[in-house]
Amino acid sequence: MKKMIFKCAAVAIAAVAALALTGCSSGGSAEAGGAAKDEVTFGYIADFNGASVHAIAQELKLWDKYGLKVKTPVFTNGPLQIQALGTEDLDFGYIGPGAMWLPAKGEAKVVSVNATGNGDRVIAQAGINSIADLKGKKVAVPEGTSGDMILNLALQKAGMTMDDVEKVAMDPATIVAAFASKQVDAAGLWYPLISTVEKQVPDMNILASNKDFVDEVAFASGFVGANKFVEENPETTKKVLQVVREALDYRAKNLEATIELTAKMMKLDLETVKVDAGNGTYYTAEELDSKIADGTVGSWLTGMNEYFVGAGKVTDPKDPKDYFTSELFTEAGK
Repeated sequence: MKKMIFKCAAVAIAAVAALALTGCSSGGSAEAGGAAKDEVTFGYIADFNGASVHAIAQELKLWDKYGLKVKTPVFTNGPLQIQALGTEDLDFGYIGPGAMWLPAKGEAKVVSVNATGNGDRVIAQAGINSIADLKGKKVAVPEGTSGDMILNLALQKAGMTMDDVEKVAMDPATIVAAFASKQVDAAGLWYPLISTVEKQVPDMNILASNKDFVDEVAFASGFVGANKFVEENPETTKKVLQVVREALDYRAKNLEATIELTAKMMKLDLETVKVDAGNGTYYTAEELDSKIADGTVGSWLTGMNEYFVGAGKVTDPKDPKDYFTSELFTEAGK
């Protein structure tokens, strides 16, 4: 049992500039007189990609089914979860593509792919019509996230670097408020946060999206585990992956129902969550097994490694086979 209680972070999704705080929740608990359950702490981000598997597990009581007692603290981004994994305040977590450089550095294990996404954008105030127009402008971005990633890619494509803009590191909720009040000229951000911005700044421009780079890099999100926990607790890790696999199957086959469950769990507007969900590709566990076997997932991670090297995030990334525990994932399905 961990001695340290991880504080819940404010999450950037609401109809106002800052988002409502989302409380920590428990995905399962041992019944009175029942068998003892393995205890794990599994973080998430309060958007569709980050929370939908948790919403399914909660609704279908998958934690109980696989003998797990789970605490599910919410975070605003992936790097914070990697940090919590390293301090043993978290056993598992969810990260978007922008934080995948941290497992590539050896700071965590990727235990499962979650989805590939198309929800990231470079947005700009009215009158800024191209990436080239950002030269010298104030651009907000959450460090080490997919917002950072999409901005880097867009600048590279335009023959520019971060040195050509005034980069301002902000957390996601602050970016929403700063953009709405025109304190920044542009931002690297993602849906559903952009849905909030669009309501407040309807004349904003979208300068770049994931689709612009589909031939260069896959924006794959995933679930990660603490190096020590995964190594020392293979059976518990298998149970967690059994939950994840079953939830992935349900989501891929019941997307509309999953959108409703996720909106309900996070107390968010259904249409906002639906827009968010529309920016991802979701796979069944069997489809991921096939993509692991044919090398597709490995190529996704290798491509992202190459991007991170070019972006200066990491100089010598590990081979995906050294940080993606693909055998554990597929074994959990047998």
